[in-house]
Amino acid sequence: MKFTLMPTVLLLASVYPGAWAQQPGYAPGFGPSPALPQPERTLIPTVNVAPVERFKDSDSPVAAPGFTVRAYARNLDHPRWVYVLPNGDVLVVETNAPERPEDNTGIKGMIVKSQMKKAGAVSDSANRITLLRDIDANGMAKTRTTFLQGLNSPFGVALVGNDLYVANTDAVLKFPYQTGQTSITARGVKVMDLPGGPLNHHWTKNIIASPDGKTLYATVGSNSNVAENGIDKETGRAAIWQLDLATSKATLYATGLRNANGMGWQPQSKALWTVVNERDELGNDLVPDYLTSVKQGAFYGWPYSYFGQHVDTRVKEQRPDLVARAIAPDYALGGHTASLGLVFYEGEAFPASYRGGAFIGQHGSWNRKPYSGYKVVFVPFANGQPSGPPQDFLSGFLSADGKARGRPVGVAVDKAGALLVADDVANAVWRVTPKGS
Repeated sequence: MKFTLMPTVLLLASVYPGAWAQQPGYAPGFGPSPALPQPERTLIPTVNVAPVERFKDSDSPVAAPGFTVRAYARNLDHPRWVYVLPNGDVLVVETNAPERPEDNTGIKGMIVKSQMKKAGAVSDSANRITLLRDIDANGMAKTRTTFLQGLNSPFGVALVGNDLYVANTDAVLKFPYQTGQTSITARGVKVMDLPGGPLNHHWTKNIIASPDGKTLYATVGSNSNVAENGIDKETGRAAIWQLDLATSKATLYATGLRNANGMGWQPQSKALWTVVNERDELGNDLVPDYLTSVKQGAFYGWPYSYFGQHVDTRVKEQRPDLVARAIAPDYALGGHTASLGLVFYEGEAFPASYRGGAFIGQHGSWNRKPYSGYKVVFVPFANGQPSGPPQDFLSGFLSADGKARGRPVGVAVDKAGALLVADDVANAVWRVTPKGS
């Protein structure tokens, strides 16, 4: 189906993405109640990978008006996540997918692997966490040390007291930590198993501690697009787990979340929020990735339905009982943006309008025409809920001719209130500050 769009509509969309959803006949999926188009099924799925052409040493992304961006570190090895310690040290997780002998097999798998290589996503995992400290006159880290190594495709990090928790692809480990140390040589102690290989379709596992330090939450993505490998391969997946640190008891906290990644505690409501990558192969604008609060015991639909109770007829064994209790997420972020990073702004360096709002790292689409994502957006909040459309905050990762100069993933706020962004294609960590600071 084709649509004719007036120039005025195009201008509206560039300034206010939510305006798209107001146009009859077209709905890309933004906002709390997005109009969703009908599913589009094709024999050959859309594959539209942005080939890599990395930023040169003197280049950088483009920050929003009033802000400046500089490289805090370059020449890293596929940095995916950033975590700021209380003393201001920055941990950078350098990682990539583990060996997954049962994932992406067959002809379709060969195509996916070749396209991921084109996107710069196929390389051996460094399995390392690097520590960055202080800032020099050029805005870069003064020192860089290997903090932890010998991990297994790590991703999430959380500090509770003197215990540093690291989420490998198959388990959460605990390491002893003392403020100011620049390396850890002690062996980690496993505190929780996580669903891993040999399939392990979504390998990244993130963690966050509760504000009182008593509980750890862990994201586990699905093992497929829409349970095509069998629902038995999804045990314990497409979920957020809750771990009681005193008893080591792990329970499912919320389910039906296809691939949750970033998590954060919203400052006003104190609720847990997450960003989720939704399913593919239903069209350019289905299904929107989303930002949502996470309610204990809630079911968010995957794989049986999406955005509430829109049934996905591709699932072999339908579950109308689960669809009936599926709840819709809070806020749609657009189709296939690959929203991965999430941090709520609680610093004081940025203008007051940013306080309590969410920065989201969008890694960028590989299966949509035209591309979507490839930027960091800001969603303002008021009274604990999104209060406006996503605003481009850090862009320029995608060149005018469709080359991926970088791809943002994890986001964090450093001790000075600057925004840090891990970029796993440019192999850099970017630092965004107000101009003149």
